[in-house]
Amino acid sequence: MSTAAGQNFSWVQILRLGLVQACLGAVVVTTTSTLNRVMVVELALPALLPGALVALHYLVQMLRPRLGHGSDVTVRRTPWIVGGMAVLAAGGFLAAVATVWMGSHQAAGIALAVAAFVLIGLGVGAAGTSLLVLLAKRVVAERRAAAATTVWLMMIVGFAVTAGVSGKLLDPYTPARLLQVCGGVCALALGVALLAVWGVETAQAPAQATEADAPKPDFRAALAQVWADADARRFTIFVFVSMLAYSAQDLILEPFAGMVHGYTPGESTQLSGVQHGGVLLGMLMAAFAGRRLAGRALGSLRGWVVGGCIASAAAMAGLVAAGLLGPAWPLRATVFLLGVSNGAFSIAAIGAMMALATQGEPGREGVRMGLWGAAQAVAFGVGGLLGATASDISRRLIGTPGEAYAAVFAAEGLLFLVAAALAWRVAVPAPAAPADAAQPRRPSLTPANDLGAAT
Repeated sequence: MSTAAGQNFSWVQILRLGLVQACLGAVVVTTTSTLNRVMVVELALPALLPGALVALHYLVQMLRPRLGHGSDVTVRRTPWIVGGMAVLAAGGFLAAVATVWMGSHQAAGIALAVAAFVLIGLGVGAAGTSLLVLLAKRVVAERRAAAATTVWLMMIVGFAVTAGVSGKLLDPYTPARLLQVCGGVCALALGVALLAVWGVETAQAPAQATEADAPKPDFRAALAQVWADADARRFTIFVFVSMLAYSAQDLILEPFAGMVHGYTPGESTQLSGVQHGGVLLGMLMAAFAGRRLAGRALGSLRGWVVGGCIASAAAMAGLVAAGLLGPAWPLRATVFLLGVSNGAFSIAAIGAMMALATQGEPGREGVRMGLWGAAQAVAFGVGGLLGATASDISRRLIGTPGEAYAAVFAAEGLLFLVAAALAWRVAVPAPAAPADAAQPRRPSLTPANDLGAAT
């Protein structure tokens, strides 16, 4: 499905939606990071509690296909983005209230926290799914990888800025200050998101009007139609397997660096920064290729997904060697390569997701995107837990820590190879070469055309 030229999003509109994603990230990082620390440190509660609450919010996102179907029925995505952000903000503030309440009435506070994290999962699912569908339907093919990179980088900025500012505002810690900071973050995020999305989804194009008039099947029928599509089904399994491998090393890389390579806490934290720097570079490389090399082999989204997964497997093989050889192996360079590979395949996968969402039966974009979002959420929910559990079991069965970690890294590398094989079998639509790469740009006197062609 394609949109008329005047209906394509300009870069300004893409940045506005990226701002919504940044606001979403700001609320999420407050609940998963700040409240996590308060529960464990200030309230001396078991770390299992915040871990279970975070897992719950991922579990709730299994409803993403149903939420996506709701936006398919209404056709317009903005109400679902706004409603999702409102639910997310309410859940975020209630989570802060619940955390404070745990200090005096632990059982009641935990019960309220469960309800709050259910709301957080619902809000993320509704807003995030509809936001991606809107981008998929209104961003031209050759911009999708770059648009995905922009939106995700803005979410990371939302993480970083919120964590830094709220951390300073929370000192010295008091329960009242926690409520003020979390309430301010949630209210500000909701307000900015409302302004960012205001008017971005303009009057319906003829294709949208046709979709609105078309009869809609119930959710089960729509989900069955999407699952019957071989490419959608393979891509769902690919998302789960690749994100499982991606997230499984999150909780074990720094302990591995300390236990096997003798890194101090500060050095292992810097190692995480090296990895994130590599992720950023990989994202930018894939975005540049998707934008500037569209229509050529090096601009193929599927090629970057498959290549990124294979390169990730190679980097995991390097970590296996790092476990077996110890400090003699260049760990920082290996982790940087892992970050570059992860960033390249993940942003290309999001671009492929946006391309595949508009394929097949029209009016099912929300169900498709929701299905893939649910697969990603479940993978992230269990990935870190499985990685940590596997490392503990391996250390019990294998006496040498380096060999135990090497066994876990080898298993993750195999998962990346399985993901590459799955991605290779998915027919991702290839974007056409940008028109301005083939011929000189001609000035336009039509504002709509200028908006659609802006770079």
